Amino acid sequence: MSDKMNIEELAIILQQGEGYNIEFKQAMPSKLKELAEEICAFANAAGGVLIVGIDDNNSIKGVTINNVIRSRLQEAINLIQPRLEVIITEHEMKGKMIICLACKSGNQKPYTVSGNIFVRNGPNCEKITSVEQMREFFQQSDRIYFDEALCKKFSYSEDFDKTFFKEFLKLAKISSTLPEKVLLENLKLCANNDNFKNGTVLFFAKDVQKFFEQAIIRCVLFKGTDKRYILDDKVISGNLFSQYHEALKYIISKLNLSYEIESQKGGPRKEILEIPEVVFHEALINSLAHRDYYEKGANINVEIYDNRVEITNPGGLVHSISKDEFGKRSLSRNSLVFGLFERMDLVEKIGSGISRMRNAMHEANLPAPVFNLEGIFAVTFFRPIAFDKWLESWSNLLTEKQKEIVHAIYKDSKITKPKLSALIGIGETAIDNNLVKLKEFGIVHRKGSRKSGQWSINLVSYKQ
Repeated sequence: MSDKMNIEELAIILQQGEGYNIEFKQAMPSKLKELAEEICAFANAAGGVLIVGIDDNNSIKGVTINNVIRSRLQEAINLIQPRLEVIITEHEMKGKMIICLACKSGNQKPYTVSGNIFVRNGPNCEKITSVEQMREFFQQSDRIYFDEALCKKFSYSEDFDKTFFKEFLKLAKISSTLPEKVLLENLKLCANNDNFKNGTVLFFAKDVQKFFEQAIIRCVLFKGTDKRYILDDKVISGNLFSQYHEALKYIISKLNLSYEIESQKGGPRKEILEIPEVVFHEALINSLAHRDYYEKGANINVEIYDNRVEITNPGGLVHSISKDEFGKRSLSRNSLVFGLFERMDLVEKIGSGISRMRNAMHEANLPAPVFNLEGIFAVTFFRPIAFDKWLESWSNLLTEKQKEIVHAIYKDSKITKPKLSALIGIGETAIDNNLVKLKEFGIVHRKGSRKSGQWSINLVSYKQ
């Protein structure tokens, strides 16, 4: 975002809508400290612009501007510590006045407002409550924000992929009427002296691996459930958008498909993947956006086994997110990259990807995904298996009555204990005792209340 913004640039911003670098406010907040918090979050990230007088639908509502408002705006900005340069400009659009507050990425991070630290998470401003925690988050300057660091070897004239940039603008629904370099500035893809950021290189370089050889995805198909026999091995390179699509195609090509006839009048067949495709979409985007690109000795890996699919990437949770908060809130290790994926509508809602993976697996009657949060981040999706074969594998440990209970639960996850008693032919006390054993084995567990809950079978316990 250039400091001296013109009306044409503002029109482009309104067309783009809110995002990682852009925030709209319909009216002046009653507590102007809210504006300071938004600006503080921009300064702790890649910079951005806050526009007052625009609603969530990108419509111009306008605000009243006078000397009292101007004075209060300056007072709010003075709440940011350390001191930060914020460019305040006033513009008339369609007969209405709007206010723009713009700042660059600060070089004295972390910035605070009233002792609190705010960060930019996708299109939202989030508060981090611990100063010590945020200092750790920003350890070693911009180590966490690999994508914000400058790639001085990158040459715009030689290395920038203008063809894909045009495709990106189309997918992101961004008008290309402005000069390319103005768009690059608005998207925060370059910094001072036309230096381009690492995130820009990852997305728009003609040859990404020329600059970052570790930025690849390795896909491997194994025979069986361990790593002894490799059936296929493919390294996927290119820009991050290309890597996402190629890795997704590889996974789909190696899993089983079933078909459902959508109509009896010769309509198209509906393809159903054995594991819902949405979970791989979420996992791959998360891996590409959140991996630690500083780690040169590890890549993103997609490993497909007979009973599961594992996707791993370097880097565990960022320091400011605890294990208890995993799946409830999100903070990207590479916010510029995450924001570019978001603009292409590849990110639905910030922080909801983990929930969507869990829900999709549940709806497909598959075990919940298993996450490893230490060091190498990993997610495991278990493939469907033949239920009868799985149940038979427990014959040495389960009684016939216990196997009948498991089979009944498999057919009806909401079956009640009285119905189990009648079906199996034993008393409810005996049903309870057998369920205790099955829970000890980790085969079944109960979700929800006695009245509205349901049973779940843990097929992960299957042993080959």
